[in-house]
Amino acid sequence: MSDRLKALAQAGVSIWLDDLSRERIETGNLADLVKERSVVGVTTNPTIFAAAIADGERYDDQVRKLVADGADVDKVIFELTTEDVRNACEILAPVAESTKDDGRVSIEVEPTLANDTDATIASAKALWAAVDRPNALIKIPATLEGLPAITAAIAEGISVNVTLIFSVERYRAVMDAYLAGLEQAKDKGIDLSTIRSVASFFVSRVDTEIDKRLDKIGSPEAAALAGKAAVANAVLAYAAFEEVLASDRWQALEAAGANRQRPLWASTGVKNPAYPDTLYVTDLVVADTVNTMPEKTLEAFADHGEVEGDKVTGKAAEAQAVFDRLSAVGIDVADVFKVLEVEGVDKFKASWIELLDTVKGQMEQAK
Repeated sequence: MSDRLKALAQAGVSIWLDDLSRERIETGNLADLVKERSVVGVTTNPTIFAAAIADGERYDDQVRKLVADGADVDKVIFELTTEDVRNACEILAPVAESTKDDGRVSIEVEPTLANDTDATIASAKALWAAVDRPNALIKIPATLEGLPAITAAIAEGISVNVTLIFSVERYRAVMDAYLAGLEQAKDKGIDLSTIRSVASFFVSRVDTEIDKRLDKIGSPEAAALAGKAAVANAVLAYAAFEEVLASDRWQALEAAGANRQRPLWASTGVKNPAYPDTLYVTDLVVADTVNTMPEKTLEAFADHGEVEGDKVTGKAAEAQAVFDRLSAVGIDVADVFKVLEVEGVDKFKASWIELLDTVKGQMEQAK
């Protein structure tokens, strides 16, 4: 057991792995990470599945059978990915049974549906039914069209990982969508204690976009703000989370058995090699959160990461000051978040196309 990762977990941060493959499942690697690396959850996306399917032969038999049965590419993707998530849920089931909120495995609705509310709801229902495990989470993007889909899914008793959140403003709308879904579920007589949710707040991409703009400005004041925005943004998000927890609306739902929708720090792999490779873990240590990490970041923290106590609570004023200075040097913060969301949806769609192409190639070989 890594002492550094154990210390992170003891600080209230749930460590989730941002990766999944059939090889990890069948070789026992995922189970080992749970045992030795304090991993208590898994997140996936189409890029992760494309890499897993392209690199491994463990999918070949299932692909051959599906092709022989006349399945099209969408059906093949659906069957391959839901099987992996179902099996990962089985491995994480003991964690889910022994903890309140962990042991979860996420699978994403088709990214091409990000701007289609009804189709997103249908996709979420289909994935939830196919995985058929209580510790699954269905990933729904926090686009404007995704918000009502989040409410609708929660209202049906479906556990949701809300993804692609960049701004605190949108995060507040996500929390509102979650509470609205819980209220509807309660009215339907659904047991609220069975519903789980996390809100995936993207971190490193905020620094990548803002640093690029700071470089263009080129002033000493701008240079001094490099690498400061992403953590500050997450700190403000956590303050918004605490605000909602203190509200009468949440208190009533919690009294009825509802679970908190924890903030999940996503995109925590450092993109800029000039920054410490554990930056978005160490600087975001705070209780009641999840940090989903690529294995490279997980191992970096296991090797040399430091837990320096709660780095988030009570820091909202400092974080706001960072954004005030960003605005003062000429950064259009609202535009930054708009660009990041559009790029995020585009990247998700590109990942889906990559997955489609990968699976089509496998299907051709299976004929």
